[in-house]
Amino acid sequence: MTPTSHQTRTEMLRPDGSPVRVLVVDDETALSELLSMALRYEGWEVRSADDGAGAVRSVRDFRPDAVVLDVMLPDMDGLAVLARLRRELPDVPVLFLTARNRVEDRIAGLTAGGDDYVAKPFSLEEVVARLRGLIRRSGTAAPRSDSLLAVGDLLLDEDSHEVWRGGESIHLTATEFELLRYLMRNPRRVLSKAQILDRVWSYDFGGQANVVELYVSYLRKKIDAGRSPMIHTRRGAGYLIKPGD
Repeated sequence: MTPTSHQTRTEMLRPDGSPVRVLVVDDETALSELLSMALRYEGWEVRSADDGAGAVRSVRDFRPDAVVLDVMLPDMDGLAVLARLRRELPDVPVLFLTARNRVEDRIAGLTAGGDDYVAKPFSLEEVVARLRGLIRRSGTAAPRSDSLLAVGDLLLDEDSHEVWRGGESIHLTATEFELLRYLMRNPRRVLSKAQILDRVWSYDFGGQANVVELYVSYLRKKIDAGRSPMIHTRRGAGYLIKPGD
């Protein structure tokens, strides 16, 4: 196995803006740790299990977006584990790892419901690339481009001018979008009314603070309504945005 190359790494996110979740199931501790480290470097959230029973428990608790599953486990066959995983998450993509390299073994794994198959020894680059493909095809996550801003489960695409919270599309006017973009480019930072006026409306503070208050109230109705608040007021200081509780 060789170290992964990350020059072209592109972060992938779930619809709610959180990192992709991957479960690694392998009883070889050194291999599991190495693979988990490589996946975490991708920006993904990783949990590991060293047997089939642990894998089933983790799927129930962790709800992964993809599973890396060794065919040979100490307590049960990987194909049996796959069947139990599918009962919990019918559509979760599964990438088999195995020391077996025979064609009939690959066919057995894929026929049982596995989505892809990598034989040991393998390169970490190959595993990451195959997982990316599986996750992308499953539709559970998408690459995060440089144009996408994320704060908690709130996403804003600077190119398409689309906004989502918790995977739900939110329609904003042009001014609302610019105000939200400014807040999201400065998460957890208090921005004064003067700063907001200068950046969003492009003129100096001069008795027009009420327009900021008005548009902040518009945003709150669209972004925070019925949800954990993200846009906060700091009296005498300004406004900030941060992930909801």
